[in-house]
Amino acid sequence: MEIVILEGHAVNPGDLSWDALSQFGHVTVYDNTAQDEMAARIKNADAVLVNKLRFSAALMDGCETLKYIGELATGYNNIDLEAAKARGIVVTNIPAYSTPSVVQHTFALLFELCAHVGEHSRGVMEGKWSRASCFCYWDYPLTELAGKTLGVVGFGKIGQGVAGAAVPFGMKVMACAAHPREDSGIDGVSMADFNEILQKADVISLHCPLTPENAELINVGTLEKMKPGTLLINAARGDLVNEWDVAEALKTGKLGGFAADVLSKEPPVDGSPLFDAPNCVITPHIAWAPLESRKRLIDIAVENIRAYQEGHPQNRV
Repeated sequence: MEIVILEGHAVNPGDLSWDALSQFGHVTVYDNTAQDEMAARIKNADAVLVNKLRFSAALMDGCETLKYIGELATGYNNIDLEAAKARGIVVTNIPAYSTPSVVQHTFALLFELCAHVGEHSRGVMEGKWSRASCFCYWDYPLTELAGKTLGVVGFGKIGQGVAGAAVPFGMKVMACAAHPREDSGIDGVSMADFNEILQKADVISLHCPLTPENAELINVGTLEKMKPGTLLINAARGDLVNEWDVAEALKTGKLGGFAADVLSKEPPVDGSPLFDAPNCVITPHIAWAPLESRKRLIDIAVENIRAYQEGHPQNRV
């Protein structure tokens, strides 16, 4: 089997190994691949592992030996699934590998909005504490989570993890799911609909997949329904929010803060309206990226190919 990895650096910048894939055949790893380089690099491949590059029907037509596409992520909207199915190409993804790290990062974003740890640390290093007239100082309002209401939008494994983790902080937790259910299955977490979350939550955290139906779920209309000063977290997909509307809501104070690990365009080479908005924290799509999480990803990718070779594909999409 000829295996080609097109975007190896994103998953493995050198601190992990692809060696386990060698048991299945010859492996070629490209750290990075431009969209217009794909066709030449995979024309003789039996299996291709890809992350963000677009895999179109035309591209598949140029790969006579291609039988397997492995998405090195959970989301697979970059692959034309109908074209793959029509050509008998198996497509798999990597589900649930990053759940612990995304839950952790969600709270890192929330804590930064509530305690401004990074900003205060920079202030200390710049001498602000040394010059303070009191034994302490703070430059931003400090917020306690206990007693606040968290609304979790999307109740898959990550949404459930965030909801469950919030309960020990003394938060009241509401969640909404794509398929309504009466019981959350988690003590201290109640189910609600999206509009109820908009109206009642002090903190709203997005954990739903991006679909044509929920693109720009957060917009001027839904923002208007929120309580003044609501904190908004997006560790899901950038296109779930209208960034211009969110930036304006931050400037007017309708939103008390916004923290995201994702943007609508990544990398944001042309900037973003959020960059000059107040009370805004953005990290570069790294919630999934701790070493432990990436190791799980590679381990599952290996097992996906093993299962495919043995004739019973797993994690097929």
